[in-house]
Amino acid sequence: MIEIPLISEFLNYLNFERHFSPHTAKCYAADLRQFCEHLSGEAGSRVAGPLSTGEAGGAPSAYPGGYRDEHAANATVAVSTDIKQKLIAMDTEQVRAYLAHLGKMDYSKSTIARKLATLRSFYKFCLRRGYVQANPLTTIRTPKQEKRLPKFLDMEQINTLLQAPDGGTLLGARDRAMLEVMYSTGIRVSELVDLNIADVDALGQSLRVSGKGRKQRVTPIGPTALAAINKYMEMRKADPRSAEFNQEALFVNKHGQRLSTRSVRRKLDKYLTQAGMDPTISPHTLRHTFATHMLENGADLRSVQELLGHQSISTTQVYTHITAQRLKAAYDEAHPRA
Repeated sequence: MIEIPLISEFLNYLNFERHFSPHTAKCYAADLRQFCEHLSGEAGSRVAGPLSTGEAGGAPSAYPGGYRDEHAANATVAVSTDIKQKLIAMDTEQVRAYLAHLGKMDYSKSTIARKLATLRSFYKFCLRRGYVQANPLTTIRTPKQEKRLPKFLDMEQINTLLQAPDGGTLLGARDRAMLEVMYSTGIRVSELVDLNIADVDALGQSLRVSGKGRKQRVTPIGPTALAAINKYMEMRKADPRSAEFNQEALFVNKHGQRLSTRSVRRKLDKYLTQAGMDPTISPHTLRHTFATHMLENGADLRSVQELLGHQSISTTQVYTHITAQRLKAAYDEAHPRA
């Protein structure tokens, strides 16, 4: 595996200075690995995988080494140095050529835009650190995206889903509480699994949430979700193994350890199948559902922006298109001259 120190430094910057989520940093690492493979001219070259560990001091290393003989090690250093020089010498035309290469590989516009965003972030970092004299992406525009409205559930669907877990078992009570919390607050699944017991303020009916970039916000939570949490916690405390459970985490797995985002996805898939619902529904669909239902019931856009933890209101505005479409459909169906 080839280590590129410049990229390792950038990924450490994302982790420790920008406080990116592990998932986001992993995506950045994968995009940069692919870019380096393109630069090396060997799509199959073993540029290291994302966010491995092993450097001194325990800091994450995106490109750790592991070679059996000195000859191979020297060859690896040469490749690493060559890629670093190509990264530093990158110009706008080379970036355009890479984007054209991605287009030929039939990547979607959204995927190309994400890979372009990774390169923008990387070269902004390089410019600030003095590794390059100019940002080669300054004049490159992001491909125009096809507008896709977020998927969401109607009231009948969300009620069916929330009733799917068996609340008579500990794990079922946990799962019902998780679904209720996601729908009641609109939090991201990454924020859900990061919740601690101390983050729940039952008296104030609020939840302390650690969002992107470790920015904290306090969001209201409804009584139904609080009741579901309370039932789960009572059953959890009554479990004979409760003393061995993670005493900080709100939601734990059957072994008593903090749940992962992947586990939440698997649990949701289980209940979707059980209820005969669309299998493409994701935890993020519950976030979309929360935002859509809030706007449909009279919440203003700024309030929904704050509740979702969006930095820019333009990110929240996508939901106004959904509500506008539904109003238009209702108008067309009800008005005599529509």
